[in-house]
Formats: sequence, C-alpha cells, structure tokens
Amino acid sequence: MADHYYTKDPSAKHAEKSWTFSLYGHDFNFNTDSGVFSKNTVDFGSRTLLDALEEAEFPAGKIIDVGCGYGPIGLAIAYHYPKRQVDMVDVNERALDLARKNAAENQIKNVNIYSSDVYMDVVETQY
Repeated sequence: MADHYYTKDPSAKHAEKSWTFSLYGHDFNFNTDSGVFSKNTVDFGSRTLLDALEEAEFPAGKIIDVGCGYGPIGLAIAYHYPKRQVDMVDVNERALDLARKNAAENQIKNVNIYSSDVYMDVVETQY
C-alpha cells in the first residue's frame, strides 16, 4: 500500500522547497517537502479557517492544532496571539520536522510541536 501524508514515516523521495505566504497580514516563510499535505501552498481550507477565527472564540488554556502538517495554521495562530501557547501535533514525522524548522525560521517560540496520532499522546486536559 502506498503511503500518504498521514503516514508516520513517508517514503516519498525528498523534494524540499521554500516559499513565502501571507497569513493574518504577516509573511511567513514555509519549508515543505514531498510526503506532506499541501506542499506547494497553504490550502484553501486552512486559509478559510484562519480567516474565520477570532480570539474571543478561544477558551482559556492552550490551543491545539491536530494534524498540523508543516505548521501553517498553528504557526499563524501562535504568531497572531503571542500570549497564547499553541500545541501542534501530527503523526507524520517529516511534517513535524518541517513544522519545527518553520517555527524556528519564523521566530515563533510559543509552540510545542510533537508526535501524536490524533489525541493519542495529548495528555493535558486544559484544551
């Protein structure tokens, strides 16, 4: 069976690329690769979700981005709401490595990025 972007360790041949995309009025530098979702641009669904968010909709506590991929949603939220902690999880190790790289490159520190198959390794109860 072929693997997908929701595979833990995609076997797709690496083809890393970098590009810039504006979210919340800020230009983010994103590094992507084969074997991750929407590697060429921030997908329409993610852009639509971010456009619809308002800080008042977030309850107190951490914010979690499940299936974070290379990080566009979680990193944009963390940048836009710097006083909030954002946990970003994904099953895809390649995507997680890219998310960490993108957080560092965009100087976003209020994130925790770790492996989890949906909520399997999410242990805090304050979401």
